[in-house]
Amino acid sequence: MNSFNLLPTISTFFIVLSAVLVAVGWRLILQGKREQHQKVMIYAAIAAVLFFIVYLSRTVFLGNTPWSGPASVKPFYITFLLFHIILATAAAVFGITTITLGYKKKYSRHRKLGRITATIWFITAITGVAVYALLYLIYPGDEVVPLLDAIFG
Repeated sequence: MNSFNLLPTISTFFIVLSAVLVAVGWRLILQGKREQHQKVMIYAAIAAVLFFIVYLSRTVFLGNTPWSGPASVKPFYITFLLFHIILATAAAVFGITTITLGYKKKYSRHRKLGRITATIWFITAITGVAVYALLYLIYPGDEVVPLLDAIFG
């Protein structure tokens, strides 16, 4: 693996780790293991924050990878990418809200929102891995450009 792929691979690892930990945390709460659930969900949040730090650092300091695949596929990719970005933003807002409700011991609202949040997070992780696969495995590029140019360029 070259240095060009290193940061995207690390950030993708953290988002997958976060989703796996959310799944484990969900299972734990269904088993009535509240303390273990809380710990695992904190780890899931930390993994998500690490993803964001790595992703944001790469975006700010290096740029983003533009689409290198066939031009005929690009409109589908852009639509998929925008769906992923919107979903990821919603997942972050939902995640912060869900964690806050848990810490405030508003368990009824936390439980209701947590189901939605986890589902959105799983879809975000899956679509994030798909974006990674498209940009770095299936149609690998060799350059980085500013964010808006990578999306709409």
